[in-house]
Amino acid sequence: MDYLIIGAGPAGLQLGYLLAKSGRSFRILEAGSSAGTFFKTYPRHRTLISSNKVYNGTSDPELNLRMDWNSILSDDPELLFTKYTDRYFPPADVLVKYLSDYASKNQLPIEYDTRVSRVSRTPDGGFRVETQQGRTFEAKRLIAATGVTQHNIPPIPGIEHAELYGEVSVDPKDFINKRVLIIGKGNSAFETADNLIPTAAVIHVAGPSSVRMAWRTHYVGHLRAVNNNFLDTYQLKSQNAVLDGNIQRIEKQDNGFVVTLSFSRANEVTKDLRYDRIILCTGFRFDASIFDESCRPELVIRDRFPNQTAEWESTNVPGLHFAGTIGQVRDFKKSTGGFIHGFRYSVRALHRILERKYHGAEWPHQTPPATPDALMEAVLARVNRSSGLWQQFSFLADSILIGEGGQAKYLEEVPLAYTQDSSFGDTPCHFTVSLEYGPGHADVDPFDVEVGRIAQNDAMRSGEGRYLHPVVRCYHKRELVATHHVTENLENDWTSETVHRAPLRAFFERELARAAEKNNRPAA
Repeated sequence: MDYLIIGAGPAGLQLGYLLAKSGRSFRILEAGSSAGTFFKTYPRHRTLISSNKVYNGTSDPELNLRMDWNSILSDDPELLFTKYTDRYFPPADVLVKYLSDYASKNQLPIEYDTRVSRVSRTPDGGFRVETQQGRTFEAKRLIAATGVTQHNIPPIPGIEHAELYGEVSVDPKDFINKRVLIIGKGNSAFETADNLIPTAAVIHVAGPSSVRMAWRTHYVGHLRAVNNNFLDTYQLKSQNAVLDGNIQRIEKQDNGFVVTLSFSRANEVTKDLRYDRIILCTGFRFDASIFDESCRPELVIRDRFPNQTAEWESTNVPGLHFAGTIGQVRDFKKSTGGFIHGFRYSVRALHRILERKYHGAEWPHQTPPATPDALMEAVLARVNRSSGLWQQFSFLADSILIGEGGQAKYLEEVPLAYTQDSSFGDTPCHFTVSLEYGPGHADVDPFDVEVGRIAQNDAMRSGEGRYLHPVVRCYHKRELVATHHVTENLENDWTSETVHRAPLRAFFERELARAAEKNNRPAA
């Protein structure tokens, strides 16, 4: 067998669909009784915060995927999440139904109720997977698409007194007149706090760092507006608070708990605070316990994720790749690799990497003329329409390879790091095309009129733009030699002759001529 995939969540299904299309032999092993088991429990309050915008004023399926954060990719227009509901923040149970339908309609070879207990190496360098049911599977390569399944429990003395986000009651009546501490400052923490506002006497949300708002950082894992009603109750004096500090210890006392908190912004002043209930919302981590010593992956980011190369391959276990949420190590808290609307494209890129590495397939590409006008047209056509570059901003990029003979290959959605690490980086001249926010965008207020005014439709100041815009870079082999920012636009319409097209055409003309001169051949 070519591949074994562990996990039939969105990433496992996406990779399975692509492997089936390319005719590879594989199996998907799923611990649950159906696809998408994780979403049968999470989020606990059963409303997704991944947007589902059905009405976008266009019939272009590629453009519509920019606003559809829940679909996984396929050629079937009926297998779009937007066909299942028009709720902007849909119920989690709808996603479970959608993933189950995706698996069955594509007839993916999934072994349900098959929980993996041990992964080891075979003598020929492949993988052997044993299950709790006593079955054994072997394959040349293994892809872990398990997500993060273990609660991330910080090493705080007395933390065993806290109730876990995945287990605590979601009935607000169980918290009437209680003083509640929620540890963590992510969406799960604020989702939990919002649910308790009507009934709890006091709610404190605590963590060492300041709250980071997604609308400011553009990282959708930071606090989303749909979950931040709690902030009003803090600032408008409704007995709730956000505490910046470290929990030093938790002690059981009488009918409640005493928590010692060291405040981050008060010269490390400590204070003992009393609570009736403590809820732990500090995220999740990858479970590496199924891997024996012959193939246990190295972990990073406080041991929460497996370390990975630009090919989403384990840094210490060749042939072990990762897909989905656990692949976000490559763009951690910078882009969208931890979420369906991001990793559906990362998984497609992973599939292309596997095809190229193990099966000798070329990366899909077009061959436009290597002329300034043709390359300008090709780039603007892509940035005005692509959903992959839009969703995986600053991470995936189109690559234009200019060979020694001056011919061009236009490759879509190549991870920027992979372009540099692979043989693509050996190309005498190549360009990358990505969508990116401006430098320092998370440090400025996006609602500041002066910030928004800087680069709108001003080609002379395009490099100062803070909002999402195309960035084209030119490399001579792996050396960056030039960068061009296509001026940002309110409606992301990069078609103006004077502001967008002419400056990009001039950039290509200059850099193609410079590359031709360096390689002693005529310019196009």
